[in-house]
Amino acid sequence: MGMHSDNEFHAALTHLYEKSLILHDLALFNKVLSFYFIDSLAHIDYTCGIYAFNYQSPKNIMSGEYLRWRIDEEKKGDRAKFPAFVNWLKKTHPERFAALPSLWQMIYDTEDPASYRSFRIVLDPDSRQEIPANFFFTIIDEFFETDFLKSLYEDASLSNLFMTFITQHKT
Repeated sequence: MGMHSDNEFHAALTHLYEKSLILHDLALFNKVLSFYFIDSLAHIDYTCGIYAFNYQSPKNIMSGEYLRWRIDEEKKGDRAKFPAFVNWLKKTHPERFAALPSLWQMIYDTEDPASYRSFRIVLDPDSRQEIPANFFFTIIDEFFETDFLKSLYEDASLSNLFMTFITQHKT
């Protein structure tokens, strides 16, 4: 089964692909925050792709291969501390937690049932309903908000909070 041009999830993917980071220098982003930023975009891409295309389409197979690779990558160095960092923000800097993209809030908050399951975004593990397409438009826009992107740089607010967390939680 192919993709239909009127598929609302294809429109969400187009919305993602039309975004640009040309005004940002990704090399200057905090390495851990950059990893989770790109990782979230990959999960958005994969989840929308599953809804828009056949599960065995080359696009979904390639996305799945990347996501399999990143399972080991997220365990390396300070990357493994990112979920705990998000929960630390919730407790110690609730206003900063509330400003995070909602996908980060949902996926990494230990009190929220949302998770990545078989690489797909699952908001409610007890529901068999697909996530509405408008959800994807919203979370895509959140990841590309100027203030959020600026906070990812090494010397910026979110990065500084992450480094504070790392310093306070050395193992």
